[in-house]
Amino acid sequence: MATVHRTVSIDADPEEVWAAIRDWGGVHRRLAPGFVVDTRVEGDVRVVTFADGTVVHELIVSLDDDDRRIAYAVVGGSLEVVHHHASMQVFAEAGGRSRFVWITDVRPHGLAEPIAAMVDQGLQVIRRTLDAVAAPAS
Repeated sequence: MATVHRTVSIDADPEEVWAAIRDWGGVHRRLAPGFVVDTRVEGDVRVVTFADGTVVHELIVSLDDDDRRIAYAVVGGSLEVVHHHASMQVFAEAGGRSRFVWITDVRPHGLAEPIAAMVDQGLQVIRRTLDAVAAPAS
């Protein structure tokens, strides 16, 4: 099993960042628009469609508002994984900023590199999107 661990600072209040992450069905609008092109919720599962055509079915494993943490597992779709479990968590930083931590465990190990590339691309979009939300209007 491989682990992809990424941390990034975001120029937005932790509650704003958490609200976007927690919006389980709004990933394509509030968190990663363009990187994720559609999200729909079907019972306990969200179906996420990425810009490259990849579709994943994700099940919430844990949702903790106090710790601003969500954990989810891929349970179907076009991504051929044996195991995929991820968590996203938001921490407060000085000056009203946030530290965003995204950890993904994946098997087989050979998927670590393509998953890391997707996470890195997604983080760029997430950071840009949430920084823009927090930016003062000109």
